[in-house]
Amino acid sequence: MCEIEVEVGHDVLEANEELALRNHHLLNGFGIIAFNIMGAIGSGKTTLIELAIERLGGRYRIGVIAGDIVADIDANRFKRYDVPVIAMNTGKECHLDALLVKNALDQLPLEDLDILLIENVGNLICPADYSLGESKRVVIVSVSEGDDIVEKHPMIFKTCDLAIVNKVDISDAVGADADKMVSDALRLNPSIKVLKTSKKVGESIDGWIEFIEASMNVCR
Repeated sequence: MCEIEVEVGHDVLEANEELALRNHHLLNGFGIIAFNIMGAIGSGKTTLIELAIERLGGRYRIGVIAGDIVADIDANRFKRYDVPVIAMNTGKECHLDALLVKNALDQLPLEDLDILLIENVGNLICPADYSLGESKRVVIVSVSEGDDIVEKHPMIFKTCDLAIVNKVDISDAVGADADKMVSDALRLNPSIKVLKTSKKVGESIDGWIEFIEASMNVCR
């Protein structure tokens, strides 16, 4: 009897890519620009999505997919803005995948959306491998995670269009060098756009909003 080797990991990722491409075509068909927003727990993903809804909600029709092991908590925060929100509970999985996003798309009023903001599970490892059908990939890290966090997680920065170094107002308090984090991201991916942000002092929040608007113009 001959032994057959099955590359399970490869097959799973290949199947995900095929479904992600279908998601992408579906979103394109409705003229929707989707952002896959990744980052560790506590990096500030939810807050930056809320700021985007506040600043852009008057000009664009926005929908949100909130992904997490228990997604209802963040989903309820987004619902306060009166935008369509789908909570996708991932259970034991540490990332969203294309199938979960497809299931969410089936529940969203796609004909009424311009922008889709996808909040991925709080993790810097698994989400890097799974395309969702997005137009742009964004990774957010906080200085509170340490200024070596970027070099410890190179793959996610190599695959993203935008990196945000968040909470820079507390850099001194936590002993982190935000500029080093920016340099590390650019070294890993010279084509990535990098912003330093802080909600408390309003630093570069405009840059986050401008990135979304520029993506709308380029991707359409």
